[in-house]
Amino acid sequence: MAITDIPEYAHLTDADLEALGAELDAIRADIEADRGERDARYIRNTIRFQRGMELAGRTLIAGSTKRSMWWAGAGALGVAKIVENMELGHNVMHGQWDWMNDPEVHSTTWEWDNTDPSAHWKHTHNYIHHKYTNVLGMDDDVGYGLLRVTRDQRWRPFYLGNLAYNTVLALLFEWGVAVQHLELGKKRRTPEAKEQFRRDLADVGKKVGKQVAKDYVIHPTLVSAVAGRRVGYGRAFGKAATANLMANVIRNLWTNAVIFCGHFPDGAEKFTKQDVDSETQPEWYLRQMLGSANFRAGPVMGFMSGNLSYQIEHHIFPDLPSNRLPEISVRVQALCEKYDLPYTTGSLPVQYAKVWRTIAKLSLPNKYLKATADDAPETASERRFKAELVDGARLQGTLDPATGRRSGLRTAIAGLGKRARRGARAASGSATTNAPQRRAA
Repeated sequence: MAITDIPEYAHLTDADLEALGAELDAIRADIEADRGERDARYIRNTIRFQRGMELAGRTLIAGSTKRSMWWAGAGALGVAKIVENMELGHNVMHGQWDWMNDPEVHSTTWEWDNTDPSAHWKHTHNYIHHKYTNVLGMDDDVGYGLLRVTRDQRWRPFYLGNLAYNTVLALLFEWGVAVQHLELGKKRRTPEAKEQFRRDLADVGKKVGKQVAKDYVIHPTLVSAVAGRRVGYGRAFGKAATANLMANVIRNLWTNAVIFCGHFPDGAEKFTKQDVDSETQPEWYLRQMLGSANFRAGPVMGFMSGNLSYQIEHHIFPDLPSNRLPEISVRVQALCEKYDLPYTTGSLPVQYAKVWRTIAKLSLPNKYLKATADDAPETASERRFKAELVDGARLQGTLDPATGRRSGLRTAIAGLGKRARRGARAASGSATTNAPQRRAA
């Protein structure tokens, strides 16, 4: 089952939790006090780069006479869409640049290159997801109402299609995002709820219409007018439309990979439904740290992911400028070391492979899976340590038997790994000992 008592699972005392919260507050204060011209220059240069890439991509598509030029144009446009969605749209709408008081990069005015209206995204993502991160029954991003990603979700035959659903979701990710706010499976019984749904549906319809018109009507028509006499009007229109389609698919696949690597690999924990409105700020910090995961990235991959390669830091400080997350991560890792907390990270291929492994495994009923619902790689709870109680105190995973001091979650997880490896070696040795011996000739 998912985690219920988060501080207990993390093996933190109330004093530890308050101290951790104070140190994270200090990081926020330092970054806010240091924001300035270099940050403003970063976001303005990002906008220039994104617009330049979009112009280059659309120009290459218009002039493409060879397949290589078509791919170059689609690729450049795909990069432009990724940067607009990840480093600009997502981060601007989080309010990361509101301190500049520039209406061009303000959370209240930015409308991104996506089929989901910005107002809808800010509600489903900024409010629902970031407030209720990985809380079952409250955060719709846990499986997106489509995938089984934790054993806490009761298995149904529908989930046999887990792998197929995620493949389609990855290819059409912007469309999945567009319908998420609509909550299509939700029953609406009151006239007010039905009217709100109609308004939301109309908003999505308008945004979808604008996106489809831009990518599949207006731009292909302009390309046809420019290049139609040379290559044929219908052919020029079709090449431009399919290049735009490819650019959107490139953006969708990358976005799916980045987001899923931040939320569904091993170590990104899930939590039971609880009254998070009563959470203290330190408790909220801790839940974000345990419920998120990073992947290792250099400057280029970090930029292309909107710096969501630092998903842990982003979830702790969602409204701090994305270009400051690399330096914040150094301080967060030091705090994880100090308080003996795990810092979940890995290479992008490994993290994404773990996501797909979980999606594949959980397409099956629990009876076909190894481990339990408390200690499987993708699921954890307070019971995963199987602690013994002595005089009301939890020994295993919480108290160091040698010193009597309380140890933390990182140490407890490492202890589980050691015991598992010892058990595997013992089982292997037993199998070897009991194997039939060949008699000497």
